[in-house]
Amino acid sequence: HLILLFSLFLAPAFADKESQKTNQNFSSNNASHKRLKRDWIWNQMHIKEEIDTPLPHHVGKITSSVRNNNAKYIIEGEYANTIFKVEETSGDVYAFERLDREKKAEYELTALIIDRRNNQSLEPPSKFIIKVYDINDNVPVFVQKVFNGSVPEMSPVGTSVTKVTAVDADDPTVTGHATVTYQVIKGDEYFTVDDSGVISTTRADLDRENQSTYEIIVKAKDAPGSSGDSSTATVIITLTDINDNFPVFKHPSFHFKVPENISVGGEVGRVKVEDVDEPQHRNTKYSFVRGDYRDTFEIVANPFTNEGIIRPKKPLDFEKVAEYRFDIEATDPTVDLRYFKSGGSRSISTVTIEVTDVDEPPVFTKLPYEFKVRENDPEIRTLGSVWAHDPDAAKRKIRFIRRRASPNGDYIRVSDTGIIQLPKPLDREFSSSYNITVAAQEILEDGHLSDRESHAQVHVIVTDENDNAPELVYPEEPRVCENAAPGKVIIRISATDKDEISPRGFFKYSLATEDSNFSLVENYDNTANITVKYGQFNRELAKIHYLPVIISDNGDPELSSTNTLVISVCKCNEKGNFTFCEERAEQVGVSIQALVAIFICIFTIIVITLLILLRKRHKKDLSGLGRNVAEIHEQLVTYDEEGGGEMDTTSYDVSVLNSVRKNGIKLEAVPSPYAQVQKPPGNITSGAGEMEMMIEVKKDEADNDRDLLPYDTLHIYGYEGAESTAESLSSLESGSSDSDIDYDFLNDWGPRFKMLAELYGSEP
Repeated sequence: HLILLFSLFLAPAFADKESQKTNQNFSSNNASHKRLKRDWIWNQMHIKEEIDTPLPHHVGKITSSVRNNNAKYIIEGEYANTIFKVEETSGDVYAFERLDREKKAEYELTALIIDRRNNQSLEPPSKFIIKVYDINDNVPVFVQKVFNGSVPEMSPVGTSVTKVTAVDADDPTVTGHATVTYQVIKGDEYFTVDDSGVISTTRADLDRENQSTYEIIVKAKDAPGSSGDSSTATVIITLTDINDNFPVFKHPSFHFKVPENISVGGEVGRVKVEDVDEPQHRNTKYSFVRGDYRDTFEIVANPFTNEGIIRPKKPLDFEKVAEYRFDIEATDPTVDLRYFKSGGSRSISTVTIEVTDVDEPPVFTKLPYEFKVRENDPEIRTLGSVWAHDPDAAKRKIRFIRRRASPNGDYIRVSDTGIIQLPKPLDREFSSSYNITVAAQEILEDGHLSDRESHAQVHVIVTDENDNAPELVYPEEPRVCENAAPGKVIIRISATDKDEISPRGFFKYSLATEDSNFSLVENYDNTANITVKYGQFNRELAKIHYLPVIISDNGDPELSSTNTLVISVCKCNEKGNFTFCEERAEQVGVSIQALVAIFICIFTIIVITLLILLRKRHKKDLSGLGRNVAEIHEQLVTYDEEGGGEMDTTSYDVSVLNSVRKNGIKLEAVPSPYAQVQKPPGNITSGAGEMEMMIEVKKDEADNDRDLLPYDTLHIYGYEGAESTAESLSSLESGSSDSDIDYDFLNDWGPRFKMLAELYGSEP
């Protein structure tokens, strides 16, 4: 060990000017006193780490220039008297533990010297440092156990992949203690590593499609050139994909079946290819190589599945072409040819498309159909015809039907054979064009119509004929001041025509009579001005003037109309402003359609009134004079209560029965319908069949004669049947019998039979 001795020396103290002023406090010889300064003296302390000799280990020695036999050395600090201790008299410092520089490289302590007798400090405390010398006792350690890196496949030699890092805890200031070197111990045929830890490729033919990941092991060690300790780490290297492979068809040929009615743009089928590159590098393009059907089909690549979708570009027809065959090629225009592998860049496959027959609707030969016809031409009945044919091999006949019409109505008809007919002349003013939809359906072998149909639009354009006269148009009611000057413009008039006006068409205006105070001036722009001719109107003679105006067109033939212009003569102020005009009497007109509707309503009311009167008269004839037998029968039939006996006179109207006798009406005058049914002989016992026959007869009578009143219940009581030996027991026909029985004895039976006596008694 190197021992550096520090000495204390005495420094002379000289008195200053202030000392001289107070020199009366010192000795008279004015001699200056000198004092020696003491200081610490110890060794520069160092110690190696991990010393393998027995403890304690001598570190160094502290000493002081104090000369005192009672001096005592002590140390203070965090690790004093634990790791480090000092010998009290000699000042030797010892370490009682083996030190590790990687844990703590320096220790700071404080040295003190005291008088052991009174523990008084003999010198001020002083700090000192103990440094730990490093030895190469640590292995380089990787900062992580597994590293990851990536590099594009087919990269050139020396392409950087990733970097690994290992750390040595030894002192880097000591040569060779913290220097780390790297070495690939597994996978060195593909990758290498330099002293800085950068891993790079050693081959240029790393192909992701053959092997996509590599796992290598890298060793880190220190003390270059020696076989010192080392550590290892795993590095996983992934090859990223580049577009270096062309697509290849999965099959040498593809076969598809498709119906002939597939829509344009519909999917026929899909051809599949295999591209070993990753999806982002699959950009397959399909093209036709051989075959004449590139105008019929197209192949579009699906960006997600890389499949080729075959679609028709125009309608297919089984009757024309039943099968398509062509070759297609799959390629990738974005392949990097620098890394292209040998083996051919073309992949070709044969595609066969078989078209199947379907029952197609009829096909019109022309779409759309357009016809022109003159309006109001009674001679034109047929405009033309539409035609459709069956595209299938059956070649069935076609029937045509009108589906829709605009405007709606029976203006245009279509025959079964497709002839376009006019039932009546067309009016262009009602509609300048007529549109109908014609449906074509095939006639099946059984005569029925097929449910498949096609449609065609038929447009009928009506050409104009000059069949409408022009009409007067004026924006406001014409008025004139009674003191208007000659030439004053009253109103500008114009005209309109329902007929089609040609660009060279014009209207001519004229007055029907010149005998008026008005004149007409042409403006030669299809308008005219009505002006004052003489001036000074007399309101006393006429407050309203009716001016007939003739308007004619230049059509062929030329048509004209006379329109009446109603002009009011008004009072005006000095400025010519109207101050008072008579109110015009509004002309109330009724159209022909309204008159027809009114007449129809009146006629309907008259017919209904006559029918009501005839019905009432018919009922009156049926009722007769007074009450008839049918009414009596009806009341008896509907009475369904037993009553309280002879004294009960409130349950039904007995006066009806009395009226029969009092009015002299005999029941025999109305023969019972059952009189027609002949009673069978008494020896016949077939009662059930007889009743059945009677019921059938009555049913026929009720069905055929609607004027008869319901006699059902009354007739059942009126005929007892042949099986009854007493024959009829009903008293309802007694009024019409020829019996001479005297019923006056009923009066002797008491009040209970009074009512019956009145019914069967003789007239008073």
